[in-house]
Amino acid sequence: MSYLKQLSALPRKALTNFLHSLSVKELQALDEHFHFTAHPHQLPPEGDWTSWLILGGRGSGKTRAGAEAVLEKVLNEEAFHIALVGETINDASEVMVEGVSGILACASEDTRPQFRRSERRLVFPTGATATIFSAKDPDSLRGPQFDFAWCDELAKWTKAREAWDMLQFGLRLGKRPQQIVTTTPRPMKLLRDLINDPNTVVTRASTYINKDYLAPAFFSAVVNKYEGARLGAQELEGKLFDDHPGALWTRGLLDTCRLTKKPDDLARIVVAVDPPVSTAEGADECGIIVAGVSAAQAGAEDTRRAYILADYSAGGLSPRQWAERAVRAYRDFNADRLIAETNQGGDMVRTVIAGVDPRVAFKSVFARRGKITRAEPVAALYERGLVYHIGAFEKLEDQMCAFTLDGLFGSNSRSPDRVDALVWAVTELCLSAPGAEPRVRLL
Repeated sequence: MSYLKQLSALPRKALTNFLHSLSVKELQALDEHFHFTAHPHQLPPEGDWTSWLILGGRGSGKTRAGAEAVLEKVLNEEAFHIALVGETINDASEVMVEGVSGILACASEDTRPQFRRSERRLVFPTGATATIFSAKDPDSLRGPQFDFAWCDELAKWTKAREAWDMLQFGLRLGKRPQQIVTTTPRPMKLLRDLINDPNTVVTRASTYINKDYLAPAFFSAVVNKYEGARLGAQELEGKLFDDHPGALWTRGLLDTCRLTKKPDDLARIVVAVDPPVSTAEGADECGIIVAGVSAAQAGAEDTRRAYILADYSAGGLSPRQWAERAVRAYRDFNADRLIAETNQGGDMVRTVIAGVDPRVAFKSVFARRGKITRAEPVAALYERGLVYHIGAFEKLEDQMCAFTLDGLFGSNSRSPDRVDALVWAVTELCLSAPGAEPRVRLL
């Protein structure tokens, strides 16, 4: 393939003259070679590297680069045991293997593998195999050995660190095991660590570079809407931002407050709900957060530790639907109390929850102070190491790290619904007066 790289690197005039000298049949054959049509960020870097990280915007050709890298390794007989890791098995199958830019679509007749779906495995004509893994199940990577791996959308993995670490232990076959990571960036410690690793080569690309291959409606409906905003710079240009200026929480802080398993001795568990004002299209989400407090520190206000257990938040729900969702969270975690803000809904909130389950221990809370004022004491608890997240909550943490004095920085949401629910939960567990049990009303 080296001659194709050299050809694609020719100056425009020399390349144009060469192409004009070819027959139609020769041009068609040349067009089938990825190395000739690829963008520079899609071609494997030269040199001795362990990880090749492609940070790209949506639709920038990251998946095609990953698929072609796997096929080239197989064709050159440089890889025989390959790991394909996505957020879920379905993600890996539908995008990395069967997607429009996946391995099956990119493979030529000579390199096209058999997809043994029940085995989660691709078998190539060379005898090489590629096995699909879910990042949600890091232990599935414990044991197998690989000489090459492709990790897709690393920034959305909920168990990113655990899955990544298990994969690294398995990359131990061949003379030079390597891995390619294709992802739209999100501020996360693992991604920053990977970028700073001297054995990593980073290439970057924006959505705009692949414009000719994307639907015009995508640009008019999506790209133009986010262009120029911080979220657009991340999702379209592939830029990695560490933190929002003035945000109450930072990525680095949340990374230090993360655990993989909840304590067994939780003294109380609450479900906090921030109901949406409207159910119309484009309305705010309903924030629903489950949190608990440990038994060992439950007796003293300054040492109680809260644990964020789950995020049941969702948008586009009717009052009955978000009430059912909140009650389901209450039941799933055997919670002691369901807390709901009643500034907007008043008795309606209590009534709709009672309509789902009148046995719920319900407490209404009324916001007499602004969102920032209520959130600042909770953010201070994080800084003191008194609040932990059990796992990663992508949308909640995005909202937390965008929560500034001026609103949600770089977000289209009008209200920090998930953060509001979190604040009510942690306030109930850690900031209420010691020994004073607020009144509970059975619906």
